[in-house]
Amino acid sequence: MTDTFQDLGPLMVQRRADLGLSVREASSQASVPPATFSRVEQGRSPDLATFQKLVAWLGLPPERFFRLTKRTESTPDAIDAHLRLDPSLTPEGAEVIAGLVRTMYESLRSQDQRLAVHLRAAKTFDPRAMRLLAELLGDMQTALETIDRN
Repeated sequence: MTDTFQDLGPLMVQRRADLGLSVREASSQASVPPATFSRVEQGRSPDLATFQKLVAWLGLPPERFFRLTKRTESTPDAIDAHLRLDPSLTPEGAEVIAGLVRTMYESLRSQDQRLAVHLRAAKTFDPRAMRLLAELLGDMQTALETIDRN
């Protein structure tokens, strides 16, 4: 069974009622401040540490509150979105890098799936690494254009 975060509060209320506990008693058992315990019971979302304590008190696995979703965006689209959010890049710079990544990805995807998986697993770039990558990709693009002209 999968619950949502909105189900956490009612589950807490039910468990507390089943045990015949006050908010103060239940919050003490869960090692959560009473005010926080009460807010979560009323539907507020807890922070991660509080969430972990509350699901432990409920005797439920944390995974019960998370739905696995299939990723729908393509890897180049995900990289494009991250690049556009990078404050170190101009929109034009982000577009150039995204275009190069898309071209490289499409080229490598059909040749070697291991490289495509590696790109898919990459996290966001450090801005310094992004600048170095942009320079490297720019140099590669220039070299490829020179080869194409000859």
